Amino acid sequence: MKANVVEKYGTPDVMEFKDVEKPTPKDNEVLVKVHAASINMADWHLLTADIFLVRLEMGLLKPKNKILGADMAGRVEAVGKNVKQFQPGDEVFGDLARSGFGSLAEYVAVPEHALALKPVNLTFEEAAAYPMAAVTALQGLRDQGKLQPGQKVLIQGASGGVGSFAVQIAKALGAEVTAVCSARNVELVRSLGADHVIDYGKEDFTRNGKQYDLILAVNGYHPINDYKRALTPKGSYVMAGGSTKQIFEAVLRGSFVSEKNGRTLGALTAQPKQEDLVYLKGLTEAGKLKPVIDKRFPLNEAAHALRYLGEGHARGKVVITVAS
Repeated sequence: MKANVVEKYGTPDVMEFKDVEKPTPKDNEVLVKVHAASINMADWHLLTADIFLVRLEMGLLKPKNKILGADMAGRVEAVGKNVKQFQPGDEVFGDLARSGFGSLAEYVAVPEHALALKPVNLTFEEAAAYPMAAVTALQGLRDQGKLQPGQKVLIQGASGGVGSFAVQIAKALGAEVTAVCSARNVELVRSLGADHVIDYGKEDFTRNGKQYDLILAVNGYHPINDYKRALTPKGSYVMAGGSTKQIFEAVLRGSFVSEKNGRTLGALTAQPKQEDLVYLKGLTEAGKLKPVIDKRFPLNEAAHALRYLGEGHARGKVVITVAS
């Protein structure tokens, strides 16, 4: 099969599109013919090792996982003897981030717990845009942020992959949503259901005197004390992405600047969960959630897709088309 292979850390230029052995599913695995994949900043970090902690987990000198790609959607081709949930022909989607990655290829063997049946009203390309980004948004809002109906939530980085899902999920959870984005994306996030939109080029939401029950920072760049000032007395700040400095500040200082029985500040570590994919499938089939796809690239141009994503201006998700 064809796959995009990375033998060393570096720029997208180190990625090679070449023939590799087609995987054989183990007893608890599903062999999926990949129809579409999508890329996330996690793939960029794994490729470039621009955050040193990547090397500690994924290989100090060279990557352990030589085929990138967590998000995928495709059709089941074969199942191991212990697989109970799926059968050949099923259309599925899933997140392989805890299963060895590998979706930037024509086939992948995946533990069945990493997959769910694809929403019936989505194409493979649309479904591939979901797993990591939509689950991150869901877990940041519902689980760590404890978002309740009627609360005010602010989503920073609302036009990106995670942010575009977060706006819609927050509305589905009954929140009043303020979205922060650049001027060129104002109409996009408004079309996703945001009640209020702030153009960060014109207004600093941390200094306008308004406060929120929850701030989900998908593209955070303010100091942590600025976020604290913009929270209600019992509000929460959840860092789901941003510059390396802001991520480390949320991880290392969040607990120190949080208040007992008051404001809480910290970073989200999202985890792939099959039940969350099923929940998102339900929202989608109910017409409450849809993906925003910026660009599509064929499988043999995955390196170009990663280079585009690394520039930091993608609107929604960048999708890789693998098979028709």
